Amino acid sequence: MWKYIVKRLLWMIPVLLGIAVVIFTIMYFCPGDPAASILGNGATPAALEAKRAEMGLDKPYIVRLLNYLNQVFLHFDLGDSYFTNQSVMSGILYRMPYTITIAVICMLLQILIGTPLGITAATHQNGLADRFCMIVALLGVSIPGFWLAMMMVILFAAKLNWLPAYGVGGIQYYILPCIANAFAGIASQARQTRSSMLEVIRSDYVVTARAKGLSERDILYKHALPNGLIPIITVIGNGMGMMLGGTVVIESVFSIPGIGSFTTKAINNRDYPIVMGGVLFLGAIFSLIMLIVDIVYAYVDPRIKAQYEGQQKSWKRRKK
Repeated sequence: MWKYIVKRLLWMIPVLLGIAVVIFTIMYFCPGDPAASILGNGATPAALEAKRAEMGLDKPYIVRLLNYLNQVFLHFDLGDSYFTNQSVMSGILYRMPYTITIAVICMLLQILIGTPLGITAATHQNGLADRFCMIVALLGVSIPGFWLAMMMVILFAAKLNWLPAYGVGGIQYYILPCIANAFAGIASQARQTRSSMLEVIRSDYVVTARAKGLSERDILYKHALPNGLIPIITVIGNGMGMMLGGTVVIESVFSIPGIGSFTTKAINNRDYPIVMGGVLFLGAIFSLIMLIVDIVYAYVDPRIKAQYEGQQKSWKRRKK
């Protein structure tokens, strides 16, 4: 199993390399001039040219791309901000706890709310509970996160004055942003859990367990749910990536100093090193999350673990 983990970690290198190339290319062809943003509208053409040369923006695309890849992957340096001259990596690490806190809370909400909703819907198929759960799921996948966030700020912060509208502090500061960011994930989790459970509870072994006189609770949680976990775990992993991506908007709405708002401000200021560093950092975290999901697969489904072990034994035989 550990050889598979090492192999997946090595595969992260070309994935991150691809992300770096794509985001660099997007920033290169993106309209706007960082030198003009720094010097202002009154800068002369000569001053702009000198500033571009100082920042290395006058070089051809391929030269700048190779320099950036060399800087990131060989020297592990994300560069410095165009405006503050501070290290991008230090800025990301400073803001990382806020983003990770939001993403983890959202993931827990997705699991603890979405999974029971899906199970309830599956066990009460076509009933009132099923319809209610699916209406909640439909709203979740239909309502944009930024719109829900602003409506919640108007209602719970401005009108009712129950919760703070912006900033960071105690747990009360994370309630509104986490609910707004997790609502779509909860909906996806409920829909996938319902679909997976409906497929499993019709299986022969569930019918046999029911015929033996086992309680519905034991049948559901000891037989049906463990065998339907693979698609559910996949949604959890994808949902974590969605939560990380959603922080770009949610942190801006609630003025949370995380990686998302850090990147958004950098986009507005044409601060390309921060934008590229933030995207690359979030891509690395998501790649690690998907690796963890694959490892969890092996411990949930013995067949997948046996497949990994079989590949390792076959590799050892070929080596001999």
